[in-house]
Amino acid sequence: MARDPSARIRLDRRTLLIGGGAGIGLVVAWAAWPRTWLPNLTAAPGESLFGAWLKIGSDGHVSVAVPQCEEGQGVYTAFPQIIADELGADWKMVGVEPAPLNPLYANQLAAEELFEAALGELPDALRASYVRRTGLLLTGASTSVRNFEGELRRAGAAARALLCKAAAKRWGVDWQACGTFNHLVFQGNHKLGFGALAAEAAEQSLPDTVPPRVGDEARLYGQPLPRLDAPPKVDGSALFAADIRLADMVYASIRQGPVGETGLARIDRAAADKIPGMLAVVTTDDWVATVANNSWAADRALDSMRPRFRTPEPVVNSDSIEQALSAAFDGAGSRIAAAGDLAAQFRGAQLVAAEYRVGLALHASLEPMTATAVFRDGRVTLWLPTQAPGLARAAAARAAGVAENDVILHPTMAGGSFGAKLETDVAAQAALLAVKIGRPVQLTWPRGEDFRRDRFRPAAAGRMSARLDPQRRLTGWLAKIAAPASGRELAQRLLHGDALPAAALALGGGDASAVAGAVPPYTIPNFAVDYHPATIGVPTGYWRSGAHSYTCFFTESFLDELAHVAGQDALSFRMAMLGQQPRLARCLQVVAQLGGWQGGQPGSGQGIACHSFRGSHIAVLAEAQLTSDRRVKVERLVAAVDCGRMVNPDLVMQQIEGGLLFGLAGAVGCSTGFTENVADVREISELRLPTLADCPDITVELIRSGAEPGGASELAVPPVAPAIANALQAATGVRFRRLPLLSDIE
Repeated sequence: MARDPSARIRLDRRTLLIGGGAGIGLVVAWAAWPRTWLPNLTAAPGESLFGAWLKIGSDGHVSVAVPQCEEGQGVYTAFPQIIADELGADWKMVGVEPAPLNPLYANQLAAEELFEAALGELPDALRASYVRRTGLLLTGASTSVRNFEGELRRAGAAARALLCKAAAKRWGVDWQACGTFNHLVFQGNHKLGFGALAAEAAEQSLPDTVPPRVGDEARLYGQPLPRLDAPPKVDGSALFAADIRLADMVYASIRQGPVGETGLARIDRAAADKIPGMLAVVTTDDWVATVANNSWAADRALDSMRPRFRTPEPVVNSDSIEQALSAAFDGAGSRIAAAGDLAAQFRGAQLVAAEYRVGLALHASLEPMTATAVFRDGRVTLWLPTQAPGLARAAAARAAGVAENDVILHPTMAGGSFGAKLETDVAAQAALLAVKIGRPVQLTWPRGEDFRRDRFRPAAAGRMSARLDPQRRLTGWLAKIAAPASGRELAQRLLHGDALPAAALALGGGDASAVAGAVPPYTIPNFAVDYHPATIGVPTGYWRSGAHSYTCFFTESFLDELAHVAGQDALSFRMAMLGQQPRLARCLQVVAQLGGWQGGQPGSGQGIACHSFRGSHIAVLAEAQLTSDRRVKVERLVAAVDCGRMVNPDLVMQQIEGGLLFGLAGAVGCSTGFTENVADVREISELRLPTLADCPDITVELIRSGAEPGGASELAVPPVAPAIANALQAATGVRFRRLPLLSDIE
């Protein structure tokens, strides 16, 4: 009997685990089947392998394999520093190289953070098995050190034990009596360098138990060591994707259609042929690319062709996005988190309410999407910066029509990303161009294309309601948030065709990642967070700090408004509710003292905000004014940060300072409207990014802590915008409830 194609299989958790049909049952059985992987790190002549993470050369150099994308956050320094500390190495002898694709490097924590909408419904063991078996190498969500520190310590300790065993065999002593320091193995008066022992050490068997390195002297962990990637970036020897040069290479530029169901309608090929250096035009249903013997000619030819695409339906404009957010509140929504009896608390009570909105935000990294590809002998070789190398390889394989094992991917450093290089479109496009052209090709998206086809931080709206009791205490809190289901969208797009995530998505209700960070850190006896999915018609993706970038704005702006209604100082109002959050409370106290908090008095131009995020805590004090020409002038940003143990305080400081400026950019600009399915912004100059002249005075206090390492690269982004908005309220008496700030009055 023919099956109704509109009928849907109803899946629940029990159906998924027991079978859910033969397909799902086989997937679960596959995920549960025992399997091991061997390291595939390659040793150069004179090098000896020590597991999956490091090599030691006969000259003593130590090379650490890093599976994470170096996008400026310092992972090419933090990972080697952890291993070198446990190994007892000399920092001057330590180097780094990209790790090969291997399930041993799968980032479990990043997969759970980035793909919570798809994997969150799965049992822990099944989720962990899926991530490892599919080799999900991921960089993002401030997870690199948090996920890999233990493995890196064990790798360093194992190599140290093997070196000690090799030395002990020469000296006829117990290997546990040996120690390491400054690239030497020592025991009494005996000393031998790592290089002299490397080959013998690699042949030793690993003891059942490997103790950690003891002693606090001359340790590298926690020291502000110089970055390993800084010298090559300074002298120009560092290779980015655009630096790749191959024999007979050509250059490509691309134009893609508007968002939505569209297609290429017309091009003026004759105009392109008039451009000197023009070689070929490649078209698909979704895009057109020009190929030339130089990048300037490729860009000029693309513009001269004046590509036209069919207008999609429905039409997406800035107004339609706003209407979609408003309409989302008409639905029932889904309750993501709750405590107490909020309905009873609100019944018959006089409530304080406010609505906040944020616009679409662009990634706008310095380096646009770029990839270099070669197709030769049935194999594709790729060079590109990517936060998801396995997913990029899979996308390239599908586009080129080859098996994944026939794609070789060389990850390069990224010139910024902020989440954009999780996407795999450029890998697929470069691979297809290499197949069609038959020559090495370097594809670079023009800057306007990088903006038009971005996977934007979604627009969102927050309707906040609260009750203050007669003593002006906060006793009830309701956050209703309308936003696209960006987490589900990301999983559906990147985990292409994977049966297990697809089944989990079918199980899931609301997208919790779309309201991540909306549960306030404060002790509120009755609260709830409701999610209202909004269909805005614009592709969305992961943006530095994810949904926290807007949920923190909603929460901390509304807290400030409640403090004003209660007639209390905004700092004291917060502190009274942080008895269960001593680390966050300390950040608030420190930032108030460091910044000279004046109580947020009218005319002071001071605002304060705080946030807890990925195991870390931060408070930000901002001083801001509104200029005579209606611009936001941020004069000072002060931050107090507790992110647990720090591998390298300088790296943390760099990430916090960079995050503060990134948050500032998101507060005053870095956004776009939409007109007939196309983003309005074309150039960086249109983003209203802060310039050097606009840069505020920045002070950061890193609070020492023995807690487990928390995330640092995204931590400073969420609280900056509400701190500035709160400062503007103190300066002007006007509450700004929309990001970018002032966008609602321009």
